Amino acid sequence: MIGGFSTPKKDRVMKVSGGQKVKIGQLLARGVDLYKAGANVKGPGALVALCAGNVYFTKKKTSHGKTRTFINIKPEVEETVK
Repeated sequence: MIGGFSTPKKDRVMKVSGGQKVKIGQLLARGVDLYKAGANVKGPGALVALCAGNVYFTKKKTSHGKTRTFINIKPEVEETVK
């Protein structure tokens, strides 16, 4: 870190938590390898919302016995007014 040549990255973080409302295109997580893209979420490194709704997490076991955590979005239901 001498001279500022090798500065640590500070953007590896979760941007939202469970139950929060998100908009289309909102950043959910960046640089976090613990979370994978689930329903209505896109991207391997930076997870982005594909629709507006509420965030929730699910866990699944792989065939190798590892537990993976997926970030999902439950879409909002738009009511039509007659």
